[in-house]
Amino acid sequence: MTDATPRTSAQWPLYEVFVRGKRGLNHVHVGSLHAADERMALTHARDLYTRRNEGVSIWVVRSDLITASTPDERDPFFAPSGDKVYRHPTFYDIPADVPHI
Repeated sequence: MTDATPRTSAQWPLYEVFVRGKRGLNHVHVGSLHAADERMALTHARDLYTRRNEGVSIWVVRSDLITASTPDERDPFFAPSGDKVYRHPTFYDIPADVPHI
């Protein structure tokens, strides 16, 4: 297929959708959808995943652009940080008035 040939909806790329809720701090993966481009993916994500005003921010990412570790890599990939206990906040008390830690 050339660039001049229009794609049908079955040929549109797959996008992963992440939404940050009103009370949340992080974007959470909520689903996937097909769209012709980023703007259409964002619009469809808004219509599908925030119908009840539950989101304040949406991210859409083409699925083929995501690189992730695999479960088989879990031990060798994450093992180097296991010996760096100073990175974990276990050596001090967090004050109760400090939110979101």
